[in-house]
Order: sequence, then C-alpha cells, then structure tokens
Amino acid sequence: MPTPHINAKQGDFAKVVLMPGDPLRAKWIAETFLSDVVLVTTVRNVFGYTGTTKNGKRISVMASGMGMPSIGIYSHELYEEYGVETIIRIGTCGGYQQGIRVGDIILAEGACTDSNWSEQFALGGTYSAVASFDVLLAAHEAAKSLGKNVHVGNVLSADVFYDYDKTAWKKWADLGVLGVEMETYALYCNAAVSKKRALGLFTVSDSFVAKEIMTSEERQTGLVAMAEIGIATAERFAE
Repeated sequence: MPTPHINAKQGDFAKVVLMPGDPLRAKWIAETFLSDVVLVTTVRNVFGYTGTTKNGKRISVMASGMGMPSIGIYSHELYEEYGVETIIRIGTCGGYQQGIRVGDIILAEGACTDSNWSEQFALGGTYSAVASFDVLLAAHEAAKSLGKNVHVGNVLSADVFYDYDKTAWKKWADLGVLGVEMETYALYCNAAVSKKRALGLFTVSDSFVAKEIMTSEERQTGLVAMAEIGIATAERFAE
C-alpha cells in the first residue's frame, strides 16, 4: 500500500535506489541514464522512477528533498515499506580540506553531525553513523575506473546551511572531516535500524579552503560523473 509520502505500489521500486536531493535531478538521471523508465511516485512532487541500466540491471531513482528530516522520512519508508535494500545518496557537498578540489568525489565512510537525530535512540552516548563497506568499496572502484579524484572519510551532516558562526567549519576540518552536506547521518542511522545498506557519494561543488565554486559547466560535468559512479555502484547490488 502507499505510505503517507510515497504513492508507489508494492514492487514498483527496485532493490537499489539512487537518491539525489532535487526531484528534477532525479528526473534527469532517470531519463538520461536509464531505459524503460516508469514514474512510480509523485507525492509532493518528490519524483521517483524505476528503469533499467544499459547492463540490464533494474534500479530506481528518487529524490530525498533537503535535510535530515526529509531523507529520514523517505529512506525509512523505502526500507521498511517497499523492500528497498540499498540506498545510495548522490549529491553535492562543500570541501573542508586543502587537498580536496572542486569536482573531486567524496565517499562518506562515516557521517558526523550537529543534529540531535540520534537522541531518539536514547543511547546515553554518541552514535557513529557509518557507510556499508561493500557499497563503499564498490563506489571507490567505480570512481577510480572513471579516473576521478576520490577521497574517503568523514563528512559533516549539518542542520544549518547559513551558519551564524562563519568559522565553525574549521573545528570540523581540524578533526579531518572532508566536507559538509545535510542528509547522510540520518540515512546511515535508518539503514542501521532497518539492517539495510547505505552510502553517501558526493561531488565537491565548492571549497571552504580555496574559496572556489563550480562553474555551470563544471557542475554539469561533475554531476554526469557522479551519476555514472552511482549507477555503476548500484548495478553491483541490483537484480
């Protein structure tokens, strides 16, 4: 049955879902890289599609919206109600380290956060949210095969985009955090609770260190490479 936020039928989603934030980016990925594409959900214009890769693997692409509350809803419903086994978040992030340049790929081995997301578990401690190693390894191999500069490590899943303290990022950078985005910590927590797989895969769109930002041309090229890496990774776990 449909959920409060997804109106797909059972069986409409593949076992593997690529999850960009932007619904129009999900549409672009599905229409550009998949064949026999079917639009399976449209609630709140958060589009979800299922299609077939050029290698005959069935995968889905669905938007997550922005922030942990949003991806928390969609990933939970996909894992728990639609039988999805693997979610690969693909998006952009800001780079925190000197050696990370605009256009590079970051794979989130772990996700730090300034959110209180894990408070719901009443752990009495700090939960370290990590990727699924087999998906991480597959993505690393895919990125290398495409000749991309790839970095593996921690990212920060932040609740605030326009931070009041303009230097707050430096504290995370000093601890080796590679970059910042806004969703992965919640995704990794949901995957852990549901005993499923998850990975955050990012194109660096701007650098906090070098004060660089992608041009429109660089963004298009970078997003194509990220989609190709995501699809190649998804194929490893698809049917």
